[in-house]
Amino acid sequence: MTPAQIEQLIKTAIPNVQVAVQSDDNTHFSALIVSDAFVGKRTLQRHQLVYAALGSRMGNEIHALTMQTLTVAESQAQGVQQ
Repeated sequence: MTPAQIEQLIKTAIPNVQVAVQSDDNTHFSALIVSDAFVGKRTLQRHQLVYAALGSRMGNEIHALTMQTLTVAESQAQGVQQ
């Protein structure tokens, strides 16, 4: 999997999402994911939404994924660039 493929899977599953995925080896990834779909959800629930978007690829093509999941307001308050 490439970062672009992972970004597309997440964009397809989560509405109005901004996502940036990085990887040095195409098996270990880090992602910044910003969406108001995360409003009112705890971190675990946010990560579960992303895991659902990636499905069986987690643990297979995607060996590890580190995520920062933020709402739009959280992103703006933290000054995080998408």
